[in-house]
Amino acid sequence: MNKKIFLIFLILVTALNSAYSQNTDKLKWWKDAKFGFFIHWGLYSIGEWNGQPQKGNEHFMFIEKIPLKAYGKIAETFNPVNFNADKWVKTAKNAGMKYIVITAKHHDGFAMFDSPGDNYNIFKTTPYHHDPMKDLAAACKKYDLKLCFYYSLGRDWASPDAAWIKTGSKAGNTWDFPNEETKDNNKYIENKVKPQLKELLTQYGPIGVIWFDTPEGTTPAQSKSLRELILSLQPNCIINSRIGNGFGDYAVSEQKIVKGVELTPWESCITMSGKWGFSKFDKDWKTPELLVRHLVEIICKGGNLLLNVGPDNLGEFPGQSTQNLMEIGRWMKINDEAIYGTKPYSTVSEYALNEIDLKADAMGKSSNDFTSKKINSDLYFNQKGDNIYVFARSWDQDIISSKVLGQIENIDKIQLLGSRQEIKWTLQNGDLMINVPDISKNEIPVYVFKIFLKK
Repeated sequence: MNKKIFLIFLILVTALNSAYSQNTDKLKWWKDAKFGFFIHWGLYSIGEWNGQPQKGNEHFMFIEKIPLKAYGKIAETFNPVNFNADKWVKTAKNAGMKYIVITAKHHDGFAMFDSPGDNYNIFKTTPYHHDPMKDLAAACKKYDLKLCFYYSLGRDWASPDAAWIKTGSKAGNTWDFPNEETKDNNKYIENKVKPQLKELLTQYGPIGVIWFDTPEGTTPAQSKSLRELILSLQPNCIINSRIGNGFGDYAVSEQKIVKGVELTPWESCITMSGKWGFSKFDKDWKTPELLVRHLVEIICKGGNLLLNVGPDNLGEFPGQSTQNLMEIGRWMKINDEAIYGTKPYSTVSEYALNEIDLKADAMGKSSNDFTSKKINSDLYFNQKGDNIYVFARSWDQDIISSKVLGQIENIDKIQLLGSRQEIKWTLQNGDLMINVPDISKNEIPVYVFKIFLKK
């Protein structure tokens, strides 16, 4: 009998270890990728409303209380004839990104894919009459990027059953559907959310991530059933934390960067400008230098950067976003080995500012952006294998002096990525002193030194 109990126990332990291993393996590509492309694209991408800036940008239907019938008329002229999936994905590839997350359905409830279960979609109600997600799936396969779908879970202003005022969020459509007491959120989940998730997971091949948003009002039982549905269709699909109630695979930090190292999987989603969606009036563009600084800080703290662009209603990226991505791509071609597959070093940074008034630093009110816009010289560290990488951000001095690296006793040599120049270094009074060569021609002043350790 004891042998039988032991055997059962051994089988259970083996099964649990196998399940854990599968989950770890499932996340490995994502944790190694570090850099993804967020695309906010929908009816709100017209970029204006009655010739004026949209209040709330992609939320303007809600902020301006536009009736569904009036908002839906945008679809009658929505015709993105310049959309080119190959160009979009190639742009992401050249920028060094490894996965794409696109808004399959945002809060306005309009599906940017052919949704047989709901006619309110780009295929059925626009003159475009085409499914752009099929093109994106083909292009992602061609360029070896993971295709991922954003799906607004807790807000749907086109649904008469999505009710959130009674949950406290006050984010539902009460101007078209004022009677909150008669709304049935479970009906919304069963009749719209689940059928559309099935469509997204069966019409476009392997999907890397289902990226939920706004889980407010979703019960634990609903989150659990959604997770089970997704994994029954695509077991290797990753789900972010906004499925709600602790059923996600990784955490999301929106428009901010965590303060210290976070070893559990997390991702920071950040706008490139002051808005998520396209706006004709948006002029608050971050520089390539600032965006690379964000990327470095995030990956050195153990996270991924999901960098957002909002294409216009014709399917074109704003010119400034394309220029930024080109410059980031040139930087990544030189330094990407210090990005992909790395992990945090024992110390995150040196000389970095500890106290930043992020609220005073915010840009773009509708995007609620609390990432720092300050530029200062500092050092960030990460590692891969036996090598340590030193990121000298916005560095303008001839010498790097580091007490953190001065504690390493077995340095063999130091290399500046992208340079053949010999890097001279010494240990002085507990500091590692690195001579910085002439690198003034570098477009983005974030330099990466690779430290080789003696075997």
